[in-house]
Amino acid sequence: MVKRIKMRTLLIGGCITLFFLVLVIRIFFIQIVNKDFWTEEASGLIEREQTIKASRGSITDRNGNVLATDAPAYTVSVNPLLINELGIEDEVTSRLSSILGKNESEMRAIVTAKKPDNGGFYAQREVRSEGYKIGPDLQAKVNEFREELQEKYKARNAIVMTQESKRYYPEETLASHLLGYMNRDGKAVNGLEVSYDDVLTGTDGHLNYQKDAKGIKLPGSEDTYLPPKNGKTLKLTIDDTIQYYIEDAMKEAVAKYNPLSMTVIAADPNTMEILGMANWPTFNPNTYGETPDQKNFINHATQSIYEPGSTFKIVTLAGAVEEKLFDPNATFESKRVYIGGYPISDNGHAYGWISYLEGVKRSSNIAFVNLGYNMLGGDRLRHYIDQFGFGKKTGIDLPSESASPIKPLVYKSEIATAAYGHGLVQVTPIQQVAAISAIANGGKLLTPHLVKEIINPNDGTTEVIKPKEVRQVISKESSKLVSGYLEQVVADQTIGTGRNAYIEGYRVAGKTGTARKWDGKEYSKSKDVVSFIGFAPVNNPKIAMLVLIDQPSGANIGGGTAAAPVFKKIVSQTLQYWGIPKETVSTGNSKTKAAPVIQSKAPDLIGKTAKQARSQLLNAGIAYETLGQGENVIRQYPAAGSLMNPGQRIYLLTEESSKMKIPDLKGSSLRDALEVLSLIKVGVTVKGEGFVVKQTEQVSGEQRTVQLVLQTAKAAVTGIADDAPDSSDAAVDKNAEDSKSDATGQGEEVDQSNQNDASSSETESSEGKQVDSSLP
Repeated sequence: MVKRIKMRTLLIGGCITLFFLVLVIRIFFIQIVNKDFWTEEASGLIEREQTIKASRGSITDRNGNVLATDAPAYTVSVNPLLINELGIEDEVTSRLSSILGKNESEMRAIVTAKKPDNGGFYAQREVRSEGYKIGPDLQAKVNEFREELQEKYKARNAIVMTQESKRYYPEETLASHLLGYMNRDGKAVNGLEVSYDDVLTGTDGHLNYQKDAKGIKLPGSEDTYLPPKNGKTLKLTIDDTIQYYIEDAMKEAVAKYNPLSMTVIAADPNTMEILGMANWPTFNPNTYGETPDQKNFINHATQSIYEPGSTFKIVTLAGAVEEKLFDPNATFESKRVYIGGYPISDNGHAYGWISYLEGVKRSSNIAFVNLGYNMLGGDRLRHYIDQFGFGKKTGIDLPSESASPIKPLVYKSEIATAAYGHGLVQVTPIQQVAAISAIANGGKLLTPHLVKEIINPNDGTTEVIKPKEVRQVISKESSKLVSGYLEQVVADQTIGTGRNAYIEGYRVAGKTGTARKWDGKEYSKSKDVVSFIGFAPVNNPKIAMLVLIDQPSGANIGGGTAAAPVFKKIVSQTLQYWGIPKETVSTGNSKTKAAPVIQSKAPDLIGKTAKQARSQLLNAGIAYETLGQGENVIRQYPAAGSLMNPGQRIYLLTEESSKMKIPDLKGSSLRDALEVLSLIKVGVTVKGEGFVVKQTEQVSGEQRTVQLVLQTAKAAVTGIADDAPDSSDAAVDKNAEDSKSDATGQGEEVDQSNQNDASSSETESSEGKQVDSSLP
């Protein structure tokens, strides 16, 4: 018995010893041999890494008004397991499909979704795509339904809301083709969202910390924090007020002419900053999925190629002036001519012997054939076509810019038709704007651009985008002469084809265009592309603009009839918005009387939201500026009911703050400037008299002072001191008697009315065959 007990004791002791030996060996392997592996496993259980999403950079207009930004979004999910346990699938399916606008049968499939192989109901299923990243309005309705489920069934979590973010465009369709959009998966599509995607996209940060089994942060946790780097902000060159003027005028034209498409581009000719760019048809980037036709997404301003017609005559005219071949007083006979065996006429008219200046005013094809074909010749004409940038991309900072290479002008008919914008000449609207800006700014071809500044919110630095000069196309002297000739196209209210673009009080230069469309075999007799291109004021250009309408409905609709009035409306509103004083301008028609100055009363905007006030002022065509970041208007200048001069703007104060940004007062009268600065309690010192041309902010302690430099209206507009002698363009000062009194066809030109003319015929070889010029 004793021996048996000893044996059992020895066996048990051996087992225990063996157990502890195995345990020691196991611990040795865990703590020593496999230390790194188990340390990493342990870290995975107690450490948590949380991603901190970076915000995408905002896009604003030149005044800081937000055009694109990140906004809260919510994704809707359902809990099929809970819903079916409570037996409320019918109620959830019906209400949720109604709120989100989803097909009820599709919603039921989600609400009753089961795992494969009879694994039971899912605990969570997203409602795609109607419930994906919905806005605050829909989110509020879904939350209201969740509260009802909580009250009736204690089942709020039958529906789950996950907060995310999405791209939001507060102005909706405004400038949509410029901005592009972000799809629901966060991918940039079209516009500046694509071309500046790497700039707008930020870098996510992260936070590492230690947690317990419930996910609660442990005391003494060693945290690692890497802050996110948010995307940079783009401040654009466009002004959302000018953009509004453009799109508002386009709506009227579209309603009147029902075209296939329409494009308007406005730019500062001195810098080629795009002030506004719009296309019709358009789309809302917030609801891009509801856009009925993919054609709505085309940015015709940079992507569509067409034969420009008579607006292209500015190139031929500029070349002839630069080469000193253009004599405005010389005469030629306006009649049908044959070039290379093909006939060319002035829209079927024969004006007889007229001066070349009258030919420019009437947009005579024969005049420009003489200038381009007979005087310049093919090589020199092609030189100026290339110099003005046609046939190559402008380099504008938008994706998918088009450019149609222009084939060599070999045959006589090719040279002749190119001289007035047909045949082998294919252009884009943005190329046209760059060309007219070169004439306006003293002969410099500049690269158009849409971004004015790139602001880094992470360190406060700002990159300023400066104008880029491509080359000097023509001399300053030639630029001034050409501007004067184009001014008479508008100012001559009797025979000027651009007379409908005339703006009382401002000097306007421009050129109409009406081009028949090529249908693949011949020029159409009923489908036109009509346009007007110009700039103002001629003596100190501030804005250049192209208005282009593709296939307007109606008979005898040309560039002067349809496009010129749109130009007039937008430019006149813009010049008044900028506060540019009017001056006396002769129309060349002694019967024309100056329009009386009409003073309007300032509306009462106090108490309204800033958005309501802005909408009211835009609809009334009144320029304005918002001071402060508040939501409501607390004071205004001028006061409600005060008489306002044309071009005077209203200043809206939305908050009381000593650190409020001082507005740009250039162009304001001294009285207006003093009133505005008194609104925000800023001291003033004044130098000079007239209108504000420069302002400098000075800070002493907590007191801010602004020094205002003033000039008279004449000096502000012309850049010439009051005591400087006036300069006149004798070469372009043409008397009305130079025009033939018996000339016929005083309406605007239609460049291609005769299908037998050279521009509507095939050229002399297959290489010179016409290209389809219809807009996409």
